[in-house]
Amino acid sequence: MSVVTVRVPAKVNVQLAVGAARPDGFHDLANVFLAVGLHDEVTVTPADALSVTCEGPDAAQVPLDRGNLAARAAIALAERYGRTPDVHLHIAKDIPVAGGMAGGSADGAGALLACDALWGTGASREELLEICAELGSDVPFSLVGGAALGIGRGEQLTVLETGGTFHWVFAMAGRGLSTPAVFREFDRLAEGLDIPEPVASRELLDALAKGDPDALAAAVSNDLQPAALSLFPELADTLATGEAAGALTSLVSGSGPTTAFLARDTAAAEKIAEALRTSGTCKSVRTASGPALGATVVSAS
Repeated sequence: MSVVTVRVPAKVNVQLAVGAARPDGFHDLANVFLAVGLHDEVTVTPADALSVTCEGPDAAQVPLDRGNLAARAAIALAERYGRTPDVHLHIAKDIPVAGGMAGGSADGAGALLACDALWGTGASREELLEICAELGSDVPFSLVGGAALGIGRGEQLTVLETGGTFHWVFAMAGRGLSTPAVFREFDRLAEGLDIPEPVASRELLDALAKGDPDALAAAVSNDLQPAALSLFPELADTLATGEAAGALTSLVSGSGPTTAFLARDTAAAEKIAEALRTSGTCKSVRTASGPALGATVVSAS
């Protein structure tokens, strides 16, 4: 094989329950992921040395060194199979950068699957997921897609049933938010409080299984939202704009700063999107539906 392209989806966290900080600095999570139809594509070709290029919105913000998650994925797979990671990785970005939608994690999962196909390593799904977990908390879900509950740091996945399609609007902010900074702010706001163990909401899991947007809207939650709003207060105006335009619910996506709005159907999503576009409260707006497939080889030759 001389070229492999993998398509990999963005995610929205329909529930993000966060426990107290652990001794290792991480937090236990109950993280309900839903993959949505915004995608990056990672194309891998043989090369004399490892290199990364990127195109698309905000591509200038993507690191192109060996710290890029796509590069780290190629290195990790190569080391496991005793070879050198001599590939060119090209990332065509459509997932917002630094937006809380796991764009970097998606690129890591995409590169891992693409290199596995290019090199013919024959790695099992379990091996790939193990490498994903080593790369980052969200990377395993980017490989799996659909809907899943992540516990531990979010990397221990249980696939969830979904009974229908959920329609979303995403508003991208004018600047990014650092995930570590948001967690630090969560810890600051939680200082002195009794933080319960994170558990998945039964009502939310039932809503996903039934494909019921109203029930899902009533159950979504994000424990990081107060921290994100503390660091980026203007997001409150974006959330209020989407709700006024008819969103069933609104929330900060993951650690932010992208905000997500659940709509009843495609027409409602377009109405919400138009209101956000003209509001001056965000940089750009996208619509997408979920669940979407996880990392998928779309071409190989």
